[in-house]
Amino acid sequence: MKKEWLKPLKMTNFSIIGGRVIDPASNLDTITDIHIAEGKILAIGKSPENFSPEQQIEAQNQIVCPGFIDLGVRLREPGAEHKATILSETKAAAAGGITTVCCPPDTNPIIDTPAVVELLKQRSEANGMAKILPIGALTQGLTGEYLAEMGTLKAAGCIGVSNISSVTNTQILRHAFEYAANFSLTVFIHPMDTWLSQKAYVHEGEISTRMGLMGIPEQAETIEVARNLLLIEMTGVKAHFARLSTVRAVQMIQEARNKGLSVSCDVSIHQLFLTDKALKQCDSQYHVMPPFRSQKDKEGLRTGLSEGHIQAICSDHQPHETDAKLQPFAIAAAGISGLDTLLPLSLKLAEEMQIDLSQIIANLTIKPAQILQIESGSLSIGKVADICIFDPNKQWTLTPETMQSSGHNSPFLGWKFKGKVSHTIINGKIIQ
Repeated sequence: MKKEWLKPLKMTNFSIIGGRVIDPASNLDTITDIHIAEGKILAIGKSPENFSPEQQIEAQNQIVCPGFIDLGVRLREPGAEHKATILSETKAAAAGGITTVCCPPDTNPIIDTPAVVELLKQRSEANGMAKILPIGALTQGLTGEYLAEMGTLKAAGCIGVSNISSVTNTQILRHAFEYAANFSLTVFIHPMDTWLSQKAYVHEGEISTRMGLMGIPEQAETIEVARNLLLIEMTGVKAHFARLSTVRAVQMIQEARNKGLSVSCDVSIHQLFLTDKALKQCDSQYHVMPPFRSQKDKEGLRTGLSEGHIQAICSDHQPHETDAKLQPFAIAAAGISGLDTLLPLSLKLAEEMQIDLSQIIANLTIKPAQILQIESGSLSIGKVADICIFDPNKQWTLTPETMQSSGHNSPFLGWKFKGKVSHTIINGKIIQ
């Protein structure tokens, strides 16, 4: 059953009592209390003198951590409200402990003017759920032909710029990087060579060959990574590589970081669990882009995360209506509705890999905040109170009925999980 949602309450003074507080930003991991006043964290530990909380949240046997920051969330509004809306998906985000989401520029209309940025901001503020950080278009209309007005997009509130698909003209890409660097804007790169991925939708390998399917070789990702890294070195722009799927790409980016380039990367949580072997079922729920890769890549991505070469985990949330997935694999819409499973899959990953819980929470909080260069992702005194409280042992099963997102497209339907959010606090307001 979906939760009955509270309207965002007025800002109150309250305390969170007896939870295991994990804040990777300050290396804090202890059972203690947190006190919130006027939307900000007033104190951790002993209640300050003269502080009178209007209510208490009992958090015994639960984890209290910064709210999660998701670097890749399609809200489908504006332009595809039949799939989802800002209200439905920011509610779903908050239900999953996600307090901030980054919205890519491929809305309709595209985020290449301040008017679209303002629309997203207004609807986000009106809903009072998860905060939206728009990513502006690198080129006008995302066509790769003319540079977008990046200065005005930044002034309107864009956190960075992206073209989503590859800019095939390298000269234009160079000028785009130079322009972004002038405005100190981070470029978000989705590395996929246009020609090597044309008319293909699965990983090129043994499985695609057996099934007679056109495949996308790993070089479609690594060639684009190499081209972009050389231009990043040339222009000095700060860049983030989004949704990596190959271990070689992770290695290349780490080598660039070792050389001093200002680059970072993330991985979708589903890429850390599934491989191209799932294609044997020919189920369109496994149709994602970039495609699920080999077992070697999955293991390499996990290693890259544990060793710190991958900085962030995201949901790569792409909700679809039912009909969009009720198509043959090749023409079904690509993408997974991932907000509901970001936390439980991350906890499952930590358990399987025996990774410290604080490290996984860092990949969902302070590290994405550092990529975005925002004052979030920590529980420091004086910071805005964006907080997630979850029961790490609460067991549940993912079904269409338990999903909060409007999109029920997920290959994880039927999976049994541990870890459920009990409270989400955004800007010092108790959302649920």
